[in-house]
Amino acid sequence: MSLESIKEGFLAGYNQFISPIPAEIQPIINLIIFAFLIAIYSIFTWHFYRNLSKKDIIELNLKRYNRTTHPFLNKIVASAFNFLEYIVILPFLIFFWFAILAFIILVLASEQRAQQIITIAAAVVAAIRILSYYSEDLSKDLAKLFPFTILSIFLLSPTFFTIDRILSFVTEIPAFFSIVFYYLIFIIALELILRLLDTIVNLFHSEDSPVPVPEPSEK
Repeated sequence: MSLESIKEGFLAGYNQFISPIPAEIQPIINLIIFAFLIAIYSIFTWHFYRNLSKKDIIELNLKRYNRTTHPFLNKIVASAFNFLEYIVILPFLIFFWFAILAFIILVLASEQRAQQIITIAAAVVAAIRILSYYSEDLSKDLAKLFPFTILSIFLLSPTFFTIDRILSFVTEIPAFFSIVFYYLIFIIALELILRLLDTIVNLFHSEDSPVPVPEPSEK
């Protein structure tokens, strides 16, 4: 079953569901549907900016397994654990947020092609991650502002509130997944470079570095 047939089947089912409803009530049904869609979008945006804008997205705290007592050696081991977290787990988190953001822009955009939308989503995610190493507040502002801005723009579009228009973008999904991998590699590489530079800075930082140094155990 093709995506086009799924779209047509869903649209036919929606029309069959709403056709018995009086014409004066149908706008209220559409209002309820789009209110739920906006609420879901806002919930996503809330989680999106709160998580992606943090410098340390994941907090497994592998440093608790560090048993070294020498300050410099402790920093090396702690940095290695910290770096491991971002090599193994971070790609899955970035893919999740990046893919959802790109898909949402794909639904909201009216004249953009799939490749252009993925480029925009990748640029936004990359900028948010770069800013998170400079200022988490600034990164959070960008991560919050962009999704709500595009929502405001497309809510004011006269053709936005149409079920057929939204379902028409389902056919763009194969093109989305066919090229998303290369952009994902770019974002992962960028994050690893940022994490490596941050690790080097922390490694040669002063003694009041935030990396904790465990006290020698008493025997």
